[in-house]
Amino acid sequence: MDSDAVKKSIIRQALQATNSANARILIENINEKCFERCVPKPGSSLASGEQTCVTQCMEKYMAAWNEVNATYLRRIQQEIGNNAFTNT
Repeated sequence: MDSDAVKKSIIRQALQATNSANARILIENINEKCFERCVPKPGSSLASGEQTCVTQCMEKYMAAWNEVNATYLRRIQQEIGNNAFTNT
């Protein structure tokens, strides 16, 4: 395996770890922010309006995360394609 292949493999592994961490953070933020915003007085079940609010809130967070993640991945792929990760 040549030096370039090793670098690309390491970058892929780092991206996978980063994506896992980002997904965990996303879920934590969704749970915290959406629940706090949509369920002001928790009870034994969610009211219809609370369910709708939580669903819409989650969808917004997911859409924003998907956009940021896609942009980030495009940038990394562009950097790899431009051989930005060379020995210095």
